[in-house]
Amino acid sequence: MKGLKTLAGVALALSLASGEAHAQQVLFWSTQARPVEETQKMRDEVLKGFDGAVDYQVAEAGPWLTRLQAELQAGTGTIGVLGGLHGDFSSVGANLADLSGVDVRAVKVNEAYRKLGMLGSGEQKYLPWMQATYLMAANKQALQYLPQGVDLNTITYDQLIEWSKNIAEKTGSPKFGFPAGPKGLKHRFFEGFLLPSYTGSMVTKFRSAEAEIAWNKFKELWQYTNPNSTNYAFMQEPLLSGDVWVAFDHVARLADAFNKKPGDFVAFPAPAGPAGRGFMPVVAGVAIPKTSPDIDKAKALVAYMLKPEIQIATLKATNFFPVVDVKLPDDMPASVKAFGPAIATMTGASDALPALLPMGLGDLDGKFNQVYTDSFERIVLGGEDVHGVLGEEATALKAIIDQSKAPCWAPDKPSDGACPVD
Repeated sequence: MKGLKTLAGVALALSLASGEAHAQQVLFWSTQARPVEETQKMRDEVLKGFDGAVDYQVAEAGPWLTRLQAELQAGTGTIGVLGGLHGDFSSVGANLADLSGVDVRAVKVNEAYRKLGMLGSGEQKYLPWMQATYLMAANKQALQYLPQGVDLNTITYDQLIEWSKNIAEKTGSPKFGFPAGPKGLKHRFFEGFLLPSYTGSMVTKFRSAEAEIAWNKFKELWQYTNPNSTNYAFMQEPLLSGDVWVAFDHVARLADAFNKKPGDFVAFPAPAGPAGRGFMPVVAGVAIPKTSPDIDKAKALVAYMLKPEIQIATLKATNFFPVVDVKLPDDMPASVKAFGPAIATMTGASDALPALLPMGLGDLDGKFNQVYTDSFERIVLGGEDVHGVLGEEATALKAIIDQSKAPCWAPDKPSDGACPVD
């Protein structure tokens, strides 16, 4: 407490020292766009059109939170607007102003992300600002083998399995690709896509009957998966070589294929399961602390960040995609042109089910991810009994959650205390 009071004193002193020179300036305190080039682009290209001066300053999550907490403790401060990931705001929601009345005019903000910004309250604690995620990609040669009547924008896991089977049987080799190598992001697929799509949960229903169905479905898909997938880290490379025709990966790990051969590939949403279209967004938002020195000016800046032209400028500066309906200009890279509509379709779908990055785990985050990787290796690669593996891995998962005391995050329902593993 003594240390916190000291920090509060420092924050107050900094506030007073700022003096009249910064009285009209909005301090935008952010965990995002930290690389020097991105920070400068935010200042020079994104914020230059705002009606008023903006001081865009960045920090890693720890120092960002320390300064914010110090100002909140002091009851006054210099931070006007906050920029951060969903998880950055989760512990300070009670100290954020309600943004429900912010005038975003005719802009259509992604509804699923808007709900996330309420942080389980009845108020709009932050408004979505920008996003990144994972997508599916396909070589156009694969489209001729789509099952009759299947629309890529509404594809299901059963349809993906049937499609992959068709490709394997017609071409003589399995051509579905998956980043199952040591440096692949396979754990994110199981955490944020497969399990939520079948269970509506990432943690609580980890060993449920629905989770068993999910893993058995993936075993079916694995029959038609290129066996070299256990070596793949970035799916753009096997897509370019033609070893893989259909793949899943993070947009940053697919981009090169689309930029090098823009006419060869299509991007589309992740599949849906019985519980919805599970997907893992990396959602950044903008918020206003209750200690903001000029709430009205801060709200004007929040509204400014959601303007379509500013969303496009932000995309160019950070490679994070818009969270509002917007038509992308013709001068964007081929990957951006392909991914933008697919992301918008996926995140705006009626069955969209956002599954957030794990939160509150601290230095146990790696062990949490390992549970999902181990489950994959034992069930799919090792052929072990699904029910037995999930029972054992659920015990390990519960120990991690209990040790960290991490409360549930979406898509699991909020919990008092550690998120339960049923």
